[in-house]
Amino acid sequence: MKVSCLILTFNEEINIDRCLTALDWCDDIVIVDSGSTDQTIPIAQQHGARVIYRSFDNFAAQRNHGLAYGDINNDWVLHLDADEVVTPELRDLITAMRPEDTIDGYFVPSKTILHDQWLKHAGMYPTYQARLGHRERLRFIQVGHGQREDVPPSRMSQIEEPYLHYSFSHGLRQWLEKHVRYADDEASLIAEIRSNTHAFYKPIAGDKASERRSAKVKAASIPLVLRPFARFLYVYLLRQGFRDGRAGFLYAFMLAVYEGMTAVLAAEQLRRSITEDAGKCSGKETRE
Repeated sequence: MKVSCLILTFNEEINIDRCLTALDWCDDIVIVDSGSTDQTIPIAQQHGARVIYRSFDNFAAQRNHGLAYGDINNDWVLHLDADEVVTPELRDLITAMRPEDTIDGYFVPSKTILHDQWLKHAGMYPTYQARLGHRERLRFIQVGHGQREDVPPSRMSQIEEPYLHYSFSHGLRQWLEKHVRYADDEASLIAEIRSNTHAFYKPIAGDKASERRSAKVKAASIPLVLRPFARFLYVYLLRQGFRDGRAGFLYAFMLAVYEGMTAVLAAEQLRRSITEDAGKCSGKETRE
């Protein structure tokens, strides 16, 4: 399979060289940049990548914009962020693949790296995302703070060779600051699920996207005050994050902090929604 690569960037000079160096086998690389002010673009251009600009609103829209306006040369596209790295094993697997007309995209697992250590247990490996797809048939939609594939489940497949995700390459402070924004998006999703009884459904067996959405629904049903504790216990004990040593404890604790932020924001949104609904009902009764 011959692929192009589409990468999202914003001030990624610390990561982009490593990402692009691992793609020296790819002859068509498109960067969708959202306004970098550091050396991201010059470094990308030194590697022969084409750069297009789009102001960031969400990840799905950025990827879809790159597919629509990036003048992609190859039929198949590998989707990456600048802090992600294709291993030689994944490269060899992709280049040896034979495209299937019945498949629009592939789920690919990732290894989360913290302080140069793979979080095999705390990182909940393997988790899959749609990262390889046909340039005309795979599109994305935004869900919470992330994106998922807008493709029928029967048209998706998966590969087992992972890429590396250096989630903390900008430092733990920036990770936490970024997850404040993510927590706000996740809180909105929780509030929506809790107010929509139709959101509760059984996942389709074997459908990775459906299973992920069902997991979010189940997570949304956990009492808000318990979410941080439940997340820590799940990651550190049930998923055996303790086997990753100090890095495993740190990551489990950070995820608990993230859940705490999400719970606070979700409670605020739910309270606001209840207040607004009460106001509408009161206004209706007054008019009647």
